[in-house]
Amino acid sequence: MWAECRVLEAGCGGRRRFLRSSVMRLPCSFWFLLLLCAGGLLLLHLLDLSETLQQQNQGPKVIFTHVQSARKEQCFHCLDHDRQISDAMEDSFSSPTHPVQHPVSSWAQRSSLVNPRDITASHVTKSHRKLLLKSGPLIQQPNTDPPGQTKDGIEQLTRVQQFRQRLMREICAKYTSGTTKQTITRMHVSRIFVEDTHKLLYCEVPKAGCSNWKRVLMVLQGLAPSTGEIQHDEVHYGNHLKRLDSFDHKGIIKRLKTYTKVLFLREPFERLVSAFRDKFESPNSYYHPVFGKPIISRYRSNATQFALRTGAGVTFKEFIQYLLDVHRPVGMDIHWETVGQLCSPCLLNYDFIGKFETLEEEANFLLRSIGAPSNLTFPSFKDRNPNAERTSSQITRRYFAQLNAIERQRAYDFYYMDYLMFNYSKPFKDLY
Repeated sequence: MWAECRVLEAGCGGRRRFLRSSVMRLPCSFWFLLLLCAGGLLLLHLLDLSETLQQQNQGPKVIFTHVQSARKEQCFHCLDHDRQISDAMEDSFSSPTHPVQHPVSSWAQRSSLVNPRDITASHVTKSHRKLLLKSGPLIQQPNTDPPGQTKDGIEQLTRVQQFRQRLMREICAKYTSGTTKQTITRMHVSRIFVEDTHKLLYCEVPKAGCSNWKRVLMVLQGLAPSTGEIQHDEVHYGNHLKRLDSFDHKGIIKRLKTYTKVLFLREPFERLVSAFRDKFESPNSYYHPVFGKPIISRYRSNATQFALRTGAGVTFKEFIQYLLDVHRPVGMDIHWETVGQLCSPCLLNYDFIGKFETLEEEANFLLRSIGAPSNLTFPSFKDRNPNAERTSSQITRRYFAQLNAIERQRAYDFYYMDYLMFNYSKPFKDLY
């Protein structure tokens, strides 16, 4: 300040000389003190203003932090939801990767929903993953009606069906491309039951709710007032239901074109274990002598005479050896045959593809869509070995733990097309 004052004094022009006598008589120290006081007052005013603004802005800062937290929490829920879609199953296995990607087409970009129990993120294409994340899982609405009867539930189940049918068609197109178009024969429709009143064709897949489906067909046909009154033997041995192969060629083709074709299936390994437990661990007058005896004779080196005579006590490992043997001592059986062989999905192009894991919900949705009586619902009871625990993914894992890695891989290869076509995830991480 002192130096500036000296410069100012030296630089004053002639025009201002008249001021020099009055102004410059004041010492520069006075100007310095005056400027210092003014600066102090300005600084105090600015500090007061800053404190006032800070106090006024405390509320919005808290709200902003709360909003950020809410958004983070929302994102965490989104991630959890994505994982639920990716790792689902439902009622199904873990979410390891699938070795083959599904082919991508324009429909995949337009579809909007798939059942979380059906899809795992690791074995679908990027386009499929995008369409899955557009919608939430099938959550039961807070409504007194079943999920398949609410508006949202109907829309979701409809989109699930669209996805399954399109996926099946894409897989079929990919793996049957270049082959000559097959002619539909009686063998292709031999497992399909006919219900003419409501124009329904149901392909039987054993161990996937087929007994109760036959009960439903009998009620639809007017053969019984309710499903609960039909005994197991009457279902399987009463011959009350017509099969599609019992009609002439014209009748077969007409029904395939105009009736609703229905297929219900199950996770392949779980279905296989369920069949083994039912046929070999429980007393059975047919499967023990017909299948058990040759299996024990071929694959058990130290078999007892009792085992050879009765066929009882087949182990799961022996059963898998039989299944994978190209020179089986006894033929295949419908209870562990692949769905592709049983129902020819690539040839018949089913209108409705249901899954055992969501059986009741999807079956009742189908019944309403075909105009079934409103009091008819899909039964949930288990008529064979009712006290035995239902085969689950945990039980299935216990049985497959008895096998080595090569046997598990070969069993997976046996059911590979069922896993791929119907979008089930690999049941073990070490499979390829």
